[in-house]
Amino acid sequence: MKIHAAKPLFAWSELEDVPQLRTIREVLESLPDQALLDGLAAARGKGRDDYPVSVLWGVVLLSILCRHLHVEDCLAELGRNPTLSQLIGITKPKDVPNPWNVSRFLDTLGEEPHLSNSRAVFDSLVGRLGQAVPSLGRHTAGDSTALAGRAKKNTEAVAEEGKQGLPQPTGGRKEYKDEDGKLTKVYEWFGYKLHLLVDVEHEVSLAYQITDTKAGDNELVEALVEQAEANLGEGRIETLAYDKAADDTKVHEVLHDHEIKPVIEVRSMWKEEKEKVLRVGLPLVYDEAGTVYCYDTKSEPPVKRKMAYIGHEEDRGTVRYRCPARHDGFTCPSEEKCNAGKKYGLSVRIDCEEDLRRFPPVPRATKLFETRSDGRTGGERVNPRLKIFGGAAGGNVVGARRFHAHVGAVMIV
Repeated sequence: MKIHAAKPLFAWSELEDVPQLRTIREVLESLPDQALLDGLAAARGKGRDDYPVSVLWGVVLLSILCRHLHVEDCLAELGRNPTLSQLIGITKPKDVPNPWNVSRFLDTLGEEPHLSNSRAVFDSLVGRLGQAVPSLGRHTAGDSTALAGRAKKNTEAVAEEGKQGLPQPTGGRKEYKDEDGKLTKVYEWFGYKLHLLVDVEHEVSLAYQITDTKAGDNELVEALVEQAEANLGEGRIETLAYDKAADDTKVHEVLHDHEIKPVIEVRSMWKEEKEKVLRVGLPLVYDEAGTVYCYDTKSEPPVKRKMAYIGHEEDRGTVRYRCPARHDGFTCPSEEKCNAGKKYGLSVRIDCEEDLRRFPPVPRATKLFETRSDGRTGGERVNPRLKIFGGAAGGNVVGARRFHAHVGAVMIV
């Protein structure tokens, strides 16, 4: 019997190296960008219209779709490929814009309200996709990546961008350490940080934010969650995985308010303590990651065992643990002391709000946490696609307005 292997909904491994004209036409036709184009046309007013805004917008999109590192390469291809030119309304070679026309267009696109209208196109696409794919956004992951950028040399133009609230490129540094805290690698760049919230199953971006290199990942979680929920609807996101960069109390409070289960690695902050007592009068302790242990005090020396996690009680807002001996069916010398009179054995409920960082609904020392945490790799695969296929990491765009406009177009594509 021949078994046909089903492709995933988003078969990224089969992404076309050279997009076909049919693919490009379908992409351009699918974009809900009329409000953006109307706003750009209204801003131009009665000025010169040698190159319509629809043509310039088409050039920006084509340079990303066709994976050109420089807009000059895209313009050169439009000059020798009339079939491709016609897709964006260019009928004659002389109607192909010049590089400075596209550069000025990006500068305008990076102004308000056009920048917000561009983001609205992205949000609309995510919302439409969420309606078609009910599982989109159920399990998510957050991540940030470095993008190269350059500032304008004109100080007045830089000041004008600052008034708009756009961050300027700055120097960034990221250090990588091993389990012992030893520095193993240092990465430095000049530009920006792109923060993403990604669906881990389909590897599709649901929300994005652009900041300077100094902004911490934890500072952007709330904005990303709110944008993703606005696109998909409240209650869609069940879990959010992130590395320890997002492990702070405020992030856990935000996710708790949005009823999203955090899957966040713990940051090591205890200097000397190894464990703390969970309940006075019970042989129970917990470590920095929130893992609960019991002590068999009858053995010599006392034996420390991990308590059996038996679930998150959503209606109570608690996580529950049970005697590992009763749960796993082995004999414990402290059986009589701990479980006397208890048919089910010693069990304990912990209110998550006692310490949202320490006692999340998905405890760190569980198989479910490992599974959801592994989903971060799906989010990490989105970054190189945006950089390699989308050209977001080229570093060829000068100025904050142009950079934000270009990255916004990459996210749309």
